[in-house]
Amino acid sequence: MNTEADYFLGVDGGGTGCRARVEDAQGKVLGQGLSGPATTRLGVEAAWASIAKAFGAAIEEAGFAPAETAKIHAGVGLAGIGRKGALEALRAIAHPFSGIDFVSDGIGACLGAHSGQDGAIVIAGSGSIGLGFVEGRDLRAGGYGFPISDEGSGADLGLKAVQLAWRAHDGRHERTALLAEVMQRFAGDPMEAVAWMDRASATDYAALAPMVMRHADQGDPVGRRIVQGAAEQIDTLVRVLFEKGAPRVTLLGGLASPLEAWLSPDVRRRLKPADGDAVSGAIILAKRSVCKG
Repeated sequence: MNTEADYFLGVDGGGTGCRARVEDAQGKVLGQGLSGPATTRLGVEAAWASIAKAFGAAIEEAGFAPAETAKIHAGVGLAGIGRKGALEALRAIAHPFSGIDFVSDGIGACLGAHSGQDGAIVIAGSGSIGLGFVEGRDLRAGGYGFPISDEGSGADLGLKAVQLAWRAHDGRHERTALLAEVMQRFAGDPMEAVAWMDRASATDYAALAPMVMRHADQGDPVGRRIVQGAAEQIDTLVRVLFEKGAPRVTLLGGLASPLEAWLSPDVRRRLKPADGDAVSGAIILAKRSVCKG
């Protein structure tokens, strides 16, 4: 199919925000847009509203009229797309494009990281997961949700810091600068921590991760042990993906850069920088959909 007169829209819908980009067939960026969280955890309608706001801004920046918009092939990577009924509900929503396809935000990031080639990624952010694809096979390790999974994630770092802080408060563990700062967050009152815990999400725990990393980098012994433990979990995810046949692995996510220095030398040597971002991956998805058509 001749795509020279076509346009391509990529959307990366994540739990913290949504990004969209319109490109022509040669890859020239014509317009970009941003919006708030886009995840099916908020409901399909809310997720689509955020997606639509982002792509609407990108189309407006591109200066497209309805005729040009109708020539757009769209690809969307969306958090939580595996939830029961989510994909079917999304496909049923009317849109102004020539066509649209959906994948998880993780798969979109993997497509972008390796320019659509076989490979895998480990995401270390609020949560953690290893995923990819090789010769038509899907690869996965971890990522089943905090607190039962997502080892090495920001939420995991925060949880361990809170646990050890209250052991130190009781005299069951050494008290360090990191644990003292955690206790200060709750005014030194265990019941304040309990009340917080009852309503805290993975994101709330992950908000403590920068504190843990800062103290670890400053030599705090407890902070170092927590971060070393997290790095070991990320090491394992990377190694498992290689064992499963991934020809290349990229580390992504908000903790990727802070944690990389803590990873084992063999893992650091084998990691590959990302070719592109998750929006690039969504555009690759859109182009593939055209070829299939």
